Amino acid sequence: MKIRSKEDVIEYFKSGCKKNLSIGVENEKFLFDSKSGSRANFTQISKVLEYLKKFDWKEIKEDQNLIGLKKDGQSITLEPGNQIELSGGLCTNIHEVCSESYEFQKQLDEACKNLELKTLSIGYDPLTELSDVPNNPKKRYKIMTEEMPKNGKLSLDMMYHTCGTQINLDYKSEEDFRRKFKVISFLTPITIALFSNSALKKGNPSGYLSYRSKIWQSTSRGGLPDIFLEDMNFEKYADFFLNFPLLFLFDNNEYKNSNGKTFNFLIENEIANKENLELHLSTIFTEVRLKKYIELRSLDACEWDCHCGGPAFFTGLIYGGLEETYEIIKNWKKDEIKNAYATSCKKGLRTEINGQDILFWSKELLKVSTNGLKKRSFLNKKNNNEKIYLKNIEKILASNLTKAEEELNKLTK
Repeated sequence: MKIRSKEDVIEYFKSGCKKNLSIGVENEKFLFDSKSGSRANFTQISKVLEYLKKFDWKEIKEDQNLIGLKKDGQSITLEPGNQIELSGGLCTNIHEVCSESYEFQKQLDEACKNLELKTLSIGYDPLTELSDVPNNPKKRYKIMTEEMPKNGKLSLDMMYHTCGTQINLDYKSEEDFRRKFKVISFLTPITIALFSNSALKKGNPSGYLSYRSKIWQSTSRGGLPDIFLEDMNFEKYADFFLNFPLLFLFDNNEYKNSNGKTFNFLIENEIANKENLELHLSTIFTEVRLKKYIELRSLDACEWDCHCGGPAFFTGLIYGGLEETYEIIKNWKKDEIKNAYATSCKKGLRTEINGQDILFWSKELLKVSTNGLKKRSFLNKKNNNEKIYLKNIEKILASNLTKAEEELNKLTK
């Protein structure tokens, strides 16, 4: 598919409009050697991928290197520091999301037990020096390692030291997209605070509750652009996309330096197509991102006790209670959101927006999410609806202690 103009980019986004809404979740984990405590290297990760093939996963190779697996719309991929990621399939409800994730964790645990490895789901590796993190031979990561630090001092920490949870949500129309994109963008500080789970650096308090978020705010191509806090539409996002510098050019199966060129350069030279459009979309590292769905990218990774909480919370807000959620955020000011975004990684639930702290707003939003999930009425085999996955969030808000603060409290005992 050739991309000849901005209109073609807009049409690409329009083609994402759907009648039936799905949920997609991506979770990252660190793998460590059980004996040495060091991060798993590519040889060890390759053995994990080989082991997982017994569960009918199929190989994804780059040249001769096994760099991932795929099955039934799901994929297992490697991040730059050999963090392992499950990109889930398209799910109708959180029961399916949680079941899919649990099944993968069970398979991964078996592989790790046999290979003397262990997993850790947390936003930031609290132990390993950046210089000691092993890499892998994926081609795009080589040029990213060279280019990313030029415009963001913590870019390499982002690549090699962080793990997150990403939630992908659909839109029905351009107007539906506009409202959802605004809500998700405005809620970014709350997302960071509520799901903070990366307080430690080199085994000691970092000074942040979500050090991962601090890193992503100091990363090239990241952040929460001002335009995201205004009313967005497909044309505005297309303009943003077209004028955003390419991370690299992909030509003849090689990644090359783009030297600051934008996607407009590809259009002008008649080499723009769906493949390099989707590549460029995937290398914009903002907190919220548009493809043929909206990506919410500001949650720290966490262990099984809170694994399904984030996806459930936002499914309730965006699919079950969009109008009620929009009413809550509609009078918030852009400058307040920007300030809260900058400080929520440090102040957490004490961060203020519109005269109230995030603890207050999170409780209000939890009510909306709970009602939204009830209204959706997706039941599991035990006749429970999706709100059962909000228990961890209820616990956080009742105790006023995030996962990060629980971890800090353990240090003082």
